[in-house]
Amino acid sequence: MKRVVITGAGTVNALGLDVPTTLAAMAEGKNGVSDLEFRDVDRLAIKIGGQIHGWNAEGRFNRQQMALYDRFTQFTLVAAEEAIRQSGLEFIGDLATRSGVILGTSGGGLTTQDDNYRVVYEEGKNRVHPFVVPKLMNNAACSHVSMAYNLKGPSFTVATACASSNHAMGQAFNMIRCGMSTAMVTGGSESMLCFGGVKAWEGLRVMSKDACRPFSMNRNGMVQGEGAAVFVFEEYEHAKKRGAEILAEVIGFAMTSDASDIVMPSKQGAARAISGALNDAQVDASAVGYINAHGTGTAANDKTECAAVADALGAHADNIMISSTKSMHGHLIGGTGAVELLACIMALRDGIIAPTINYEEPDPECALDVVPNVAREAQVEVALSNAFAFGGLNAVLALKKAS
Repeated sequence: MKRVVITGAGTVNALGLDVPTTLAAMAEGKNGVSDLEFRDVDRLAIKIGGQIHGWNAEGRFNRQQMALYDRFTQFTLVAAEEAIRQSGLEFIGDLATRSGVILGTSGGGLTTQDDNYRVVYEEGKNRVHPFVVPKLMNNAACSHVSMAYNLKGPSFTVATACASSNHAMGQAFNMIRCGMSTAMVTGGSESMLCFGGVKAWEGLRVMSKDACRPFSMNRNGMVQGEGAAVFVFEEYEHAKKRGAEILAEVIGFAMTSDASDIVMPSKQGAARAISGALNDAQVDASAVGYINAHGTGTAANDKTECAAVADALGAHADNIMISSTKSMHGHLIGGTGAVELLACIMALRDGIIAPTINYEEPDPECALDVVPNVAREAQVEVALSNAFAFGGLNAVLALKKAS
């Protein structure tokens, strides 16, 4: 089995429009959640989110591109450009045919759907733009990245709700590890912060009206975010031979299904995913120093996740730092695992543990070291990134410090 490393990273999210800005904000414990700004927001009960304000799409893309790129695709392309530029790879010849794109999203072109439902149902028009379908389809971002960078290998989109990005990155990892690909562009994106997107989530009654407070006793729900994070995964020997900077190594991946409830999480399913990632990585629980938690800020998720960590890691769970960066950038649904992987890279490469902000009251059912409110300096050799989705679909990635 081949080793897999990360040689490029890019992002666009509420904390920053690139990786350095985002990591600085995570280290600072910055709150990227703010008042939502879009049409008919006054009709919503939920008026906050991790929205990217002042996004200048017209300054980044030409008129023809704007007709094809939903907001989630725009975010993806900008993040991909940063990641591929950092990697230094040029996809030509054999490398182009042995490299592909696997991205995660849940809503896909939801903003385009929302806009065009208005045109037809509210404004009474009988025609929509001829490119509505290719603009809204979930694989649009994946396809545009492949075309922009001549990526001719395995390419597809994964949609598993909140675990989409982790599932996508896990598949990219496996394709390189088994020798099918040399490099993969992978990650995820989401842009569900529009009237229809937020209104639908309001119906679930899991949203907070004021703040995301993971693991805090007074938590009252999740807060949505938007954005993208994209990475270049590369076969280790290929990266080493060309002298590439290695950000971190991906060493394990596992995915499980709760097979129990469409919205309520299962401790057993989550614990099996955590244990599976450790087994795949061939590392002991005692080697783990940091976990980026799914940590949505809902009562059910947080206590279930803490119980799953304790079950999977045993007594060592008390020695592990576990934080939820959703408290800062919001829950990007299908794109969230990708943005959160940046916190794992920061922990491994820079020795900085992103905090769980907005933490106010200890919860006996979440009695782990949740790195409350203030970032911490610590040397970490192995990190896990958890994603536990509606539908009971779980995906956990294991990474280690570059060597």
